[in-house]
Amino acid sequence: MPRSSKILLLLACLLIAAIVSVWIKAGAVLLQLFIALALAYLLNPVVRRQEQRGLNRLASVLLVFVLAIVGFSGILLLFTLAIKSELANVQLNIPAYVQRLYDLIPQQVKAYLQIDTPERLTQQVNNLAATLRASAFDIARPLLSWLQQAVTSTVGFILNLLGYLIIPVYLFYLLTDMPLLTAWLKELPPPRFRKQLGQLCGEIDRVLSGFIRGQLLVCAILALLYSVGLWLIDIDLAVAIGTLAGAAFIIPYLGTILGIVLSMLMALLKFHDLLHPLLCLGWFGLVQALEGTVITPKVVGDTVGLHPLIAIVALLIGGQLLGIGGMLLAIPTAAILRVLASHLLTYYRASAFYQGA
Repeated sequence: MPRSSKILLLLACLLIAAIVSVWIKAGAVLLQLFIALALAYLLNPVVRRQEQRGLNRLASVLLVFVLAIVGFSGILLLFTLAIKSELANVQLNIPAYVQRLYDLIPQQVKAYLQIDTPERLTQQVNNLAATLRASAFDIARPLLSWLQQAVTSTVGFILNLLGYLIIPVYLFYLLTDMPLLTAWLKELPPPRFRKQLGQLCGEIDRVLSGFIRGQLLVCAILALLYSVGLWLIDIDLAVAIGTLAGAAFIIPYLGTILGIVLSMLMALLKFHDLLHPLLCLGWFGLVQALEGTVITPKVVGDTVGLHPLIAIVALLIGGQLLGIGGMLLAIPTAAILRVLASHLLTYYRASAFYQGA
């Protein structure tokens, strides 16, 4: 192997080791940058369209920022009003929830807890709440001491919190400097490799940008479908549960499981029958079937092209290694590896070793 190739290989290994070390020590910062990069992928096509209409890059970015903030604020306002109305209804239905919860408790447990009537159950809950309030300071004292020690002994907590607050700053600079960053990356490899690497990076960019934009749109569609269905079934907190399930679907399958559990629980508390929990289960199953056969193929298409089994394994590995952040990164990372594996397989099949030459 030539000396220059050995040096490049050594530098690549050092770079990978440095990235892994930084991820272990400061994974939250990289997760924040990933969120900003995902948003940049989402908004960059809109910025480019504004540039094509005659605006410069900075003006396009500022315009998209303003429109994004206005749109997000409007959605947040509507969501807040809906949740406020639902919470008011839940507060009115609390006595009915207590009654149905009492009916679900086995008789032996009732006798052990001395709650022979729903009123006694309410009284026990009130007594427990009063006891917790009276001893709140004693309970909170060691917790406050631990928090004080944690905050004073490390700056990481504060830096992580600030990091999420300055994600818009990351996003602004990424959108503003993306043409410069793209040009710099294109000039980085040797000229003889630029064509092949350009094709590879272009395919990876297509997969990632398509996945990010498509997955966010799928989450929004699912949140709407879940909320409407639960509202028609007359489940309390329909909008809250539907929105939470749709947002959690950014990690595939997590939102569906979460929505099924919460909606069936609310159905049991409100109706005390099997019909409404089964309706919730059936609605989530129907929407999940639509997601797999219609929504995701139409919205995301075949840009990612991962088999469901591979997606599940990637999620489990990502969660085991890096927690929630690893699950967020699992599918995009698996998609990139699929692109690389496809190119390596093409290279292998064209090799003299494979063809027997």
